[in-house]
Amino acid sequence: MRGSITWWLLVTLTVLVSMALASKDYYKILDVPRDAQKAQIKRHFKKLSRVYHPDKNSGDEAASQKFMEIANAYEVLMDDEKRSIYDRYGEEGLKNGGGGGHGFGGGGDPFDIFSHFFGGGHGHRQAQEKRGPDIAIPLEVTLEDLYNGAVIEVDVSKQVLCDHCHGSGARRPEDIHTCNTCDGRGMVIKRAQVAPGMFQQFQQQCQACDGKGKITEHLCPSCSGHKVRRGNENYSIHIERGMNDAQKIILDEEADEYPDTIPGNVIFVTRTAPHPVFERRGNNLYTKQHITLIEALAGFKKTMTQLDNSIIELEREGVTQYGFVQTIKGQGMPLQENHSRHGDLFVEYQVIFPTEVDSETIEYLKKGSTFAPDNGPKLVHQEL
Repeated sequence: MRGSITWWLLVTLTVLVSMALASKDYYKILDVPRDAQKAQIKRHFKKLSRVYHPDKNSGDEAASQKFMEIANAYEVLMDDEKRSIYDRYGEEGLKNGGGGGHGFGGGGDPFDIFSHFFGGGHGHRQAQEKRGPDIAIPLEVTLEDLYNGAVIEVDVSKQVLCDHCHGSGARRPEDIHTCNTCDGRGMVIKRAQVAPGMFQQFQQQCQACDGKGKITEHLCPSCSGHKVRRGNENYSIHIERGMNDAQKIILDEEADEYPDTIPGNVIFVTRTAPHPVFERRGNNLYTKQHITLIEALAGFKKTMTQLDNSIIELEREGVTQYGFVQTIKGQGMPLQENHSRHGDLFVEYQVIFPTEVDSETIEYLKKGSTFAPDNGPKLVHQEL
């Protein structure tokens, strides 16, 4: 009987090991060590998902599959229960119902995870997590960008964890040992005599490990034990139609990286460049148009180009006073909350007076004439 049980256990163990070996290596997919902390898993997921996101790889089926693979690995490794099952039984253990979660095979959406990071949302952090400072970056945009919407590529230089040691500062994980002086506590108990026969105990930072509780035997050859380096990240910043000047676009946890620390946010602040034709005030647009004295007196039909290259028709009958402001409904900025609605366009007309007038025309005007003969005197205007 004992032999049968032993044989059954041996077969079961062999099957489980085979299943684990045959499954996908989620740690390799996310390029993290098996003892990686959640903060590190999250950072690597964000970096890889930006590279393989379908929006950046239109029509590339391989990139799309890679994105799904990355998202699935992240979903498992960020869940303590699923990660524990995966570490023991591999991917097959999760497929057999051991995961206990929703999983992508059960209707979850990897794009929900991605949008959590890049859609301006804020995750819920536990109070005890140490967090780094935010970075504010001005982002210059044109009025056309804000009217039509745009995607702006931005390259940001920042501090990142060393890719070789993943922020440990050691050549290999085995080179990090618990400090024997403080037994990994980072503090030691000191005893000092304060009077004859009287002693006082107090805590002091361990000098052997500088209070870290760990000692690194060999430093990382890539960062020389500094744990971090300078790096560059490229971001695709989505400018939504109708966005305002000085509006904040927040990329969650994308600021400088520090060991054992949640990165702060990168905050882009829009700065609208001056426009040669239009001025924006809230959701309305303002512009100035020059007209000749004849046009001011007799009316006119003109056109001007909108920010989306559509044509706006300007028409006036009769006299147009200098400084008159014409309101054109629905030709202002699109509303950010409802792109089908627009503000108004206000056109201020400025009359360009002639630089000289001949005497015959002056006589006609004095007599109250409303026109001059075709071969008669004309008003001469400066070139607009």
